[in-house]
Amino acid sequence: MTAASPHPHAVAGSRPPTGFREALHDLARAQKPPAKGSPAYSRFVNRRLGRVLAALAARLGLTPNQVTGVSAALSAAGIAVIALGRPTPPTGIAVAALLLLGYAFDSADGQLARLRGGGSPAGEWLDHVVDSAKVSALHLAVLIGWGRQAGLPRPLLLVPIGFTLVAAVVFFAQILTDQLRRAHPGQAPAPAGGGARAVLRSLLVLPTDYGVLCLAFLLFGRQTGFALVYGLLFAGTGAFTLAALPKWFREAGRFGSPAGPACAGPAGPGQAR
Repeated sequence: MTAASPHPHAVAGSRPPTGFREALHDLARAQKPPAKGSPAYSRFVNRRLGRVLAALAARLGLTPNQVTGVSAALSAAGIAVIALGRPTPPTGIAVAALLLLGYAFDSADGQLARLRGGGSPAGEWLDHVVDSAKVSALHLAVLIGWGRQAGLPRPLLLVPIGFTLVAAVVFFAQILTDQLRRAHPGQAPAPAGGGARAVLRSLLVLPTDYGVLCLAFLLFGRQTGFALVYGLLFAGTGAFTLAALPKWFREAGRFGSPAGPACAGPAGPGQAR
């Protein structure tokens, strides 16, 4: 999710892939600053996992679009298991592993593109389309999986329905806000630093973190526990949405105006890739 920073993909004429260690070193130097308010798992864990996978992909000669395809396949497999599998502890572990690995490859495609020296609008388009399908399909799969289970309260099905709506709106708003910031770089908020305030912000928005959502599926075999955690993540993401959308709207209203710096709205799920 997954998140909504640009993911430039490689273009023709970029330099050939390097060895694994050299690629890992180059990637560490080429990291873009994290978006403001990037959730903690996405910022501190997924970026590092993506860096290792990007270096491995460079060693194997993969293109960023191929890495995007691997991410899509892993995520699709995890989502299919949610919808069609039995809710057992081994199933939960398999789902979490597939989703987290897919998320790491989602970070790796943009990092591999930077390593190869450039990006293309088509690659960024592909990455965002895959992400948009993933963030909605995941919650629809929960809806299908719960709908197949006897004995669950029917009102519980409203939670994944609401989560689908909130996830789609937040993802689109992040993409659009990011595009507006890139069109008005002089008025865009500055990248987050590494201080205590940025770390605190990353922790506060953990309920919106796609990585945390993936980890929640470790409880998939314990439906009461999973439903509780999933519901709390929905409530946290909903609260974030109610707070972030007005800020992003005010920020968009300032773009293009000679006066008034951009208002820095916090980043949402899956940002730091």
